[in-house]
Amino acid sequence: MAVRSAHMMMTLVQASAQATRAALAVLLVSAFVAASGQASAEALAPYKDKLFRYPKVTETLFNGDFTVVEYSKQRDLRDRDKVDEREVFGHFVSYKPRRSQKDYVLEANGRAVKYMGVGKAKGGAKAIVIYIHGQGGNRFQGMNDVSFGGNFNRIKNLMVRNGGAFLSADISDFGKKGTQDIAALIRYQRQLSPGTKVVVACGSMGGIICWNLLKSSKTAGLLNGIMLFGSPKDPGFLSSGALKRRVPLYMGYGSADTVYNWETQARFFKQIKSSAPSYPVRFTLFDTGTHGTPIRMTDWRLVLNWILAQ
Repeated sequence: MAVRSAHMMMTLVQASAQATRAALAVLLVSAFVAASGQASAEALAPYKDKLFRYPKVTETLFNGDFTVVEYSKQRDLRDRDKVDEREVFGHFVSYKPRRSQKDYVLEANGRAVKYMGVGKAKGGAKAIVIYIHGQGGNRFQGMNDVSFGGNFNRIKNLMVRNGGAFLSADISDFGKKGTQDIAALIRYQRQLSPGTKVVVACGSMGGIICWNLLKSSKTAGLLNGIMLFGSPKDPGFLSSGALKRRVPLYMGYGSADTVYNWETQARFFKQIKSSAPSYPVRFTLFDTGTHGTPIRMTDWRLVLNWILAQ
């Protein structure tokens, strides 16, 4: 369902006050000015920003924490992919990360935790991003350079070129075992890179693990941020004590997602805002985008620099 007006958006997320078009324009301009003025303090230096920046932001609410981004299937998929949804055009990618790309196995919890890594996955990383796939996926998804419009290649390059590491792990269980395995991987990486910052990004059903990590005081303390791409909400988050721990949270959804309805997730975003107005949470809606659109379209550098600055 396309988002056609600020009034519709305000109704859907039950915002407390009406916003005029002029006010929204001021908010949007202010957000861009603030972002450009923080360049010197940003953790990750630019990489192919012109290709991956949001083509058009149509609405902003909650002081910029709720953003609506225009998605065009023609422009953002057909004109971007050499083969639709399978192979992006070559100028979107760089294969520099492949020099350090390796397959790893961590023995933990009586199980073999398989993951792939690029950059400083063996230690010395300034920051680490760990990707958790959804149901039916595997560790190779996050290492695929040419799928999802080249967006995984971009995060690989961002981490390699900024002295960090990007890992993509195998998950066979989205409950207790899977959560334990990712927690073990985070602890291991923190041992290899003392003082590093860790952000876990979860796609679709993998978000269950992200919520589990956030709800536990033992694992939340290991995190510097969480990114959700088309993932389900977790009402238990609100009563778990996680709001006090203030781990930055990004939520990305497509308005045409038939797996997890975006309006349901948007209402949950508002619940977080109502329960803890200052909690660092941001919601990006890709207008007309589907379930996989947030993985394709999320601006990794924009979101990670916001997270790492908290």
